[in-house]
Amino acid sequence: MSFEAWTIFALFWVVFVTTPGPNAVNCITNGMSLGFWPAMVGVLAILTQATLFLMLSALGITALIAASPAGFLIAKLIGAGFLIYLGVRGWILAKKPLRVDVRPARSVYLRALAIATINPKSVAGYLAAFSQFVQPGVPIWEQMAVILPTALTLTALSYTGFTALGAGIGRAALGAVVNIWVRRVMAACFVVYGVLLGGTSLPGRA
Repeated sequence: MSFEAWTIFALFWVVFVTTPGPNAVNCITNGMSLGFWPAMVGVLAILTQATLFLMLSALGITALIAASPAGFLIAKLIGAGFLIYLGVRGWILAKKPLRVDVRPARSVYLRALAIATINPKSVAGYLAAFSQFVQPGVPIWEQMAVILPTALTLTALSYTGFTALGAGIGRAALGAVVNIWVRRVMAACFVVYGVLLGGTSLPGRA
């Protein structure tokens, strides 16, 4: 991959991982309820998903999944239901005083991994990356040696920032009335993402 191609890819990925979505909302929520360092387990889960999707994209599996209308529809509906569930649950729990959560790291990790995996933005982003930036005449694994560390570094920086933002909000709003609305906004975002996910059209259809 040339330096020019790498620069274009890096700029694309910065926009991709800094645009707020379910992952960002989850990182902010984790930061608010867990504190910064415990919430970083969620960032680790996102990096796990990113590594997996990058490898699958390199092998063409992600493109195959997106090309299957039935498989895409099932994954879309499951993902929509999960996000809406998280949003409704978060809205209901917003009235309870915010406290430092003691959820096991495994629970934080698995929830973040599930949110990252069902996120349609992920599939679209990885397909875009591989359709636009991978050069057909160059061995794929030579390009992956550049793409993988670049993507993972930018992903880690972005979601660490969202986690730090949530931790800051949590400290500033702990026990305050405004905290209820901050948490409800985060919960509403999950519901909106779920509804949008459930309503997106299938690939190749209007």
